[in-house]
Amino acid sequence: MDHRALHKLSYGLYIIGSRKDDRLNAQVANTVFQVTAEPPVIAVSINKGNLTHEFITASGVFSASTLCSDTPLSFIGNFGFKSGREMNKLDGIAYKIGETGAPVITENAVAYLEARVIQQVDVGTHTLFIGEVVSAEVMSEKACMTYDYYRQVKRGTAPAAAPSYTAEERKAGPRMAKYRCTVCGYIYDTEMGDPESNIKPGTPFEQLPDDWTCPVCGASKGQFEKMEE
Repeated sequence: MDHRALHKLSYGLYIIGSRKDDRLNAQVANTVFQVTAEPPVIAVSINKGNLTHEFITASGVFSASTLCSDTPLSFIGNFGFKSGREMNKLDGIAYKIGETGAPVITENAVAYLEARVIQQVDVGTHTLFIGEVVSAEVMSEKACMTYDYYRQVKRGTAPAAAPSYTAEERKAGPRMAKYRCTVCGYIYDTEMGDPESNIKPGTPFEQLPDDWTCPVCGASKGQFEKMEE
């Protein structure tokens, strides 16, 4: 099977927030879609092992903030490659408490939706939470981040818990030697450099500053491995 065909499906990139009692959490997701218009109903696919899954199951509410195309990789990595069981992912992040009580991420977001769960569908590794929209707002007219843009332009990867993750996420690219983050799968491409960290194209990995870190998850240079050409 050619899993690349799955990459041709259209996705956005969102931050899903929820709560459990007085605890808040959020995670990155790319599978959010509208189900009906009247009443407005949306669905989100969440991995059963994620803390956000536990929170949505407990509270029956969630928010979905649509990210803009210039969202920094580090912001996405904070919600995609770190666990709310080990840290407060909302610390230092701009957000508000929505009508449902779920946290709504406003930083780097062009719009948000809040929903109350009306149905859950077990789809194996994930649960599809279907919710009726109770609140929504457009906050910016910036272009939305698409998953294709995230992969092709930002060179981001999918967390292993993402619905769209396949083993191909970690396979080597063509020709030039590249270095891959062993934590999140980000690939440092010498030809492209790391513009978000002011690393010019053509900068060899060996010449990166000692304090340079993965722009997605913050891993050190020592946690990168050279990929086969």
